[in-house]
Amino acid sequence: MSTLAYTYRTTFSFDQGTVQRLKHLATRWGISQAAVIRRALMHAEESASLLQPDPIETLKLLHQSGHGLSQKAADTYLKEVDKNRKKWRSQRMS
Repeated sequence: MSTLAYTYRTTFSFDQGTVQRLKHLATRWGISQAAVIRRALMHAEESASLLQPDPIETLKLLHQSGHGLSQKAADTYLKEVDKNRKKWRSQRMS
């Protein structure tokens, strides 16, 4: 079974400075302008994934580091939240 590769043609409107930068990079890298755009998109996508770490992995790292709240501090915080919720609910009912 062969894999079909599709090519899509599209039109973009760039300002003169962007066109000049695109042409300069294409010449400098020895690739087509379309390849410059593909490369830039791939780089942008990779950079974005590096800037937004996986929240589950981040939580695991936090737990492993031991820099989270102590049990005593967590219990104190939860008691304070519970107290404030009860106070807020009683004020709403009044």
